Amino acid sequence: MNILLSGATGYIGKRLLPVLVELGHHVHCCVRDRKRFAVPSDMEQQVDVVEIDFANKRHLERLPAQVDAAFYLIHSMTSKSKDFDLIEAAVAMNFAAYCEKANCQQIIYLSAIKGEGEVSQHLRSRYQVEELLQQGRTPVTILRSGIIVGSGSASFEIIRDLVETLPVMVTPRWVNTLSQPIAIRNVIHYLSHCLLNPRTLGRVFDIGGPEVLSYKEMLLGYAKARGYKRYIWATPFFSPRLSSFWLYFVTSTNYQLAIHLVESMRSEVVCHENEIRDIIPQELFGYETAVRMAFDKIEQNMVLSTWKDALASSTDKAKLAKYIHVPSYGCMVDERSRVFERDTEQVLDNVWAIGGTRGWYGGNSLWRFRGVLDKLVGGVGLARGRRDPIDLQPGDALDFWRVLLADRGQRRLLLYSEMRLPGEAWLELRIREEDKRKCLVLTATYRPKGILGKLYWWSVKPFHGIVFQRLLKNAIEHGRPKA
Repeated sequence: MNILLSGATGYIGKRLLPVLVELGHHVHCCVRDRKRFAVPSDMEQQVDVVEIDFANKRHLERLPAQVDAAFYLIHSMTSKSKDFDLIEAAVAMNFAAYCEKANCQQIIYLSAIKGEGEVSQHLRSRYQVEELLQQGRTPVTILRSGIIVGSGSASFEIIRDLVETLPVMVTPRWVNTLSQPIAIRNVIHYLSHCLLNPRTLGRVFDIGGPEVLSYKEMLLGYAKARGYKRYIWATPFFSPRLSSFWLYFVTSTNYQLAIHLVESMRSEVVCHENEIRDIIPQELFGYETAVRMAFDKIEQNMVLSTWKDALASSTDKAKLAKYIHVPSYGCMVDERSRVFERDTEQVLDNVWAIGGTRGWYGGNSLWRFRGVLDKLVGGVGLARGRRDPIDLQPGDALDFWRVLLADRGQRRLLLYSEMRLPGEAWLELRIREEDKRKCLVLTATYRPKGILGKLYWWSVKPFHGIVFQRLLKNAIEHGRPKA
């Protein structure tokens, strides 16, 4: 089938894409910035990339003339605009208009379970999108879920940050609100198998896992799955603003997302019906099982964020392949680039020779100082060096980094930090060619752990301008390495 996948760079879209490709579909991925979306080489024959803003009607002309089905996975949950619901309404109307023109046979929308009582602005926007999509002539299948359990989902990552950071929690009263969490693997299965399924066309379904749990039970369940002892006391108060600040400072979330999540936690999110289980049968995973899967073996079609404790002692290169997807949720990113005219292979040779005795092409005293600090707190420091002066392989130790990906064909080197940090860090070097210009791009990604993690990032960021710019300049201009 010819499939349109909006939100292809999002949490669900990234995981759904390889499943659709494996099922034999041709997928048109809709993205806001094609520079930030690289199609894996083994999918290039079945995937097209369309750069589009659905809020702009003129952009609709860029879409394929005809599609069989379309996934609506666009949300403005992290938007700073107070009118994000109006933006989503405009996007939904444009999307529905395009689907009619393209003779689309089905729209599939992942929404949220309707709770009892007062509904947050974010959830009202979701339900408004449902109504707008249903007003068109294209049949709409709506899947409503609660918390999705999997590495990278906003709600799950907040639970992760809270449990990993705080042995004792004094929490707002929303921790007693009930929800019906569902594993990401189950969500992807429902989405991919309701495609043009006649029993799902034009219908709305609640999707959830086998358990109804309070947020407190989920926090304690996560702790149990990870082997932690945690203690939680709920206060009888509910202040959305204080709760939002609390989540912002303790977890990796940004403040806008924290506001939307806290407002949504006022209502119980429990399935009202379970008919989808008969239409698309599958094994539904319990909450603790889903948590363990997020840290353990993920099926080949699932995309996993990177976890430090799974890599620090890993020498199994087969396992490392699971961790090459750098997360975007709750991350701080510093991206810098430099245009060059030198032969690409010569620049790649220098990138592949980085670290060890050759150093980091600038600011080496700062790198050494950081290595000393790491040793003082029990880290690995810079003493490990590198296995080979010019060759890098996935799994190699590289000073205080671990090589996740070293692909000369893709012109991409991805490193994961094994320093002692209040968070997780990735460093990526890649060569990008655009408009007949060659560019060496450095991307530093950091996912902080609580307020200490955020303070650490802002304390080291001023040095990035010195270290990273020198690294880019000298990696381009340095003489070629010798074996």
